[in-house]
Amino acid sequence: MTLLSVENLSLAIGPLPILRDVTFSVAPGEIVAITGESGSGKSMTALSVMQLLPDAATTQGAIHLQDRDLLTIPESDLCDIRGNDIGMVFQEPMTALNPVKTIGEQVAETILIHSASTKSEAHNQAAAMLTRVGLPQDRFPLSRYPHELSGGQRQRVVIAMAIARRPRLLIADEPTTALDVTTQARILDLLKDLVQEFDMGLLMITHDLAVVADMAHRIIVMRHGEIVEQGDTRHLLANMSHPYTKALFEASSHQVDLPAPDEGPVPILSVENATRDYPLPRTRLFAPREHARAVNNVSFDIHQGERLGLVGESGCGKSTLTRAILGLEPLQSGTITAFGTTVSPSMPAAQRTKTQVVFQDPYGSFNPRKKVISILLEPFHNHPSPPRGREWFDVIGGALEEVGLQDSDSDKYIHEFSGGQRQRIAIARALITKPELIIFDEAVSALDVSIRAQILDLIADLSRRHNLAYLFISHDLSVVRTVTDRVLVMQSGEIVEHGDTESVFTDPQHPYTRSLIAAAPVLPDLKEVQNALA
Repeated sequence: MTLLSVENLSLAIGPLPILRDVTFSVAPGEIVAITGESGSGKSMTALSVMQLLPDAATTQGAIHLQDRDLLTIPESDLCDIRGNDIGMVFQEPMTALNPVKTIGEQVAETILIHSASTKSEAHNQAAAMLTRVGLPQDRFPLSRYPHELSGGQRQRVVIAMAIARRPRLLIADEPTTALDVTTQARILDLLKDLVQEFDMGLLMITHDLAVVADMAHRIIVMRHGEIVEQGDTRHLLANMSHPYTKALFEASSHQVDLPAPDEGPVPILSVENATRDYPLPRTRLFAPREHARAVNNVSFDIHQGERLGLVGESGCGKSTLTRAILGLEPLQSGTITAFGTTVSPSMPAAQRTKTQVVFQDPYGSFNPRKKVISILLEPFHNHPSPPRGREWFDVIGGALEEVGLQDSDSDKYIHEFSGGQRQRIAIARALITKPELIIFDEAVSALDVSIRAQILDLIADLSRRHNLAYLFISHDLSVVRTVTDRVLVMQSGEIVEHGDTESVFTDPQHPYTRSLIAAAPVLPDLKEVQNALA
């Protein structure tokens, strides 16, 4: 029996074609994954099923939810179907949730809209559903707000909202993109359990082929709005016929040609016994202030030309440590020294030109009202001897060419670039003052596999040309393994293991490190898949 049937779906927004003759189906209890690069049409396919399209959109073909064509029924009927028969888990839970409503109110809202339940009954059902997704009431009461939860916990709330009415079809759009490996594993296990328990069809959209290979029954590969290949997961992986599918698989297992380290004798960054506490809200008036320890007695060095990785789950203290290194937050005890100067509680202006940072979301770290030329000139505000006259244009052009862009790109706005190009601009901004140390904070986590491979190759090439030292922070262990010489493993604010990257990955000593490596999705060996099907 077919639950969802998409037949020859074509979509255009105004004169621009988006989807062309898309055809696939999802059965009850089946997990179907749509994969491809950014802009391939994955999310627009999902939004077409939900009928959440722009006013200028026009569609052709048919989308049947069992015997009903979703393209022909009125909006009032679609409102009954959304949330009741089809649930959707969006990519970014913080933007999908209402920040001024409690999690209990938001899950109960779906139940109240689609049933005759009283408010009390809806809240009881919401509590049961939140417990089902791993948020029990004794630890996560209905009165919690989204900002009081971690990224993985917020994603569980979004899943609870989507399944509150036990829909026949669940659509998950990149549900684990920004999550660490252990949280990702828990979310994926939860989705698989829900499919079995409720006999739902699951349409999952992701660019992570390792995730797809591990959990999907069937794979659909999209490019430029068209399906280039689809089939049973194991059969498709063993018999990839389209060059694009092969290129995606190769990019997913891409190995960076990292140059041999050329370390200097003296550390350029030294962290000694760094400790950072945060005050907790008072439980009662005039009660003594309590503190939570985010970073506890952390010590390490980075030498000239060395590539150091930092891994750990969300909330382990990675970002707090990064802010302290950048002189943005003070320490309660310990010291951080960069280039012979103490940078905590604040970094001297002259030191900021030597230490730069590339953030996770380049679009969010840029001013959208400024052109690229203004964005790239920002690091010179604290520079002791900025360029003069025509030197500005030579410096800007050189920085853009270094990262594979053109001099003419300096006159564009940031929205005119793709995600990979924006990340290249972020790297150009970090390089423009010729720093000796760059901090990459989840710099490739939101990129699809082919763009990620290009950015990692760029980082390796820049390291080769400039003998750069960098601290690479990521939850993607496969990336850390290929672009670092040493790695630190952080848990609950402490460094629980450190050493040469390959040694830590092949022979982890700490149980936490072993759990991280075990939770990371791994691409299957194609020869083993082919032999199993022979």
